[in-house]
Amino acid sequence: MDQANKISITICGDGGCGKSSITLRLVRSQWTHEYDPTIEDSYSVTRTIDGVTYSLALTDTAGQEEYRGLWSSSNLHSDAFLLVYDITQANSLHTLEHFNTLIEVERETRYEQDKVLPVCIVAGNKCDLQGMRQIGARDGLEWAKGRGYGFMETSAREMVNIEETFALLVRRVRDARLDHAHGIAPVLPTAKARTQPLEPLQTTDEKAIPPGPGSHSQSSPPGRPRKKSFWSKLKCW
Repeated sequence: MDQANKISITICGDGGCGKSSITLRLVRSQWTHEYDPTIEDSYSVTRTIDGVTYSLALTDTAGQEEYRGLWSSSNLHSDAFLLVYDITQANSLHTLEHFNTLIEVERETRYEQDKVLPVCIVAGNKCDLQGMRQIGARDGLEWAKGRGYGFMETSAREMVNIEETFALLVRRVRDARLDHAHGIAPVLPTAKARTQPLEPLQTTDEKAIPPGPGSHSQSSPPGRPRKKSFWSKLKCW
C-alpha cells in the first residue's frame, strides 16, 4: 500500500476508560465488559474512507499511572492521537493533561522541524451510561476546543461513533498532509502562548481613534495599504 495511505494512531487515556474496548470494536467488531489492564497492544486494520483505502496501525497504550512510564517514544511519532476519557469518572478528563503535555511537546518539535503535525481527537466514552454521567458533553467539548482538537462522544458497548471517530482522524491526517505539501503553515493549539513582540509605534501627529460602530475597517480600496489603528498595534497574537 502507498505510504501516503498508511496512518498510525495512538490511543491514550486513563485506565478503565474504554480504550481497549474502542480499539477492539473497530478491529474485531467485539465488545467485552471485562477489564484487563493493558500495557501496550498493537493492531492493524484497513478502512475505506471517501473512496480511498487506508491501512491503520493502532497502538492501545497503558492508562494506569504505574504503567505510564512505559510509554515508548515511538508512540509520540504517531500521525494521530485519540485521547479517551470516561464520562462516568470525573477525574478521567483531567488525566488527559498528562498525555496532552507529551503530545504538545511533540507538536512543538515537529513544528520547529517543519514536519506534519499530529492530529488529535478527544473521545468521551461510555455515553450509553447517561444515568451515571459525571462529565457533561459541553465540558469535554470545551476541553478539546481549547487545545484545537476534535471531539466525539462514543460508546464501545453500543457501537456509537466508533467508525465515525476513526474516519474523522483519517480525514484530519489526510488534510494535514495535504496542507503541509502545499506549504500551508499549521496553527499550534498552544499558539496563545507564543506571543510576538509588540510593533513599535510610528511617530505621527495624527491621533488614532479606534473604529466605531458602522466603520468599515476591513474594506480598503484595492492597491492602497490599509492603515493600522493605534489599538491594532498593541495587539498580541
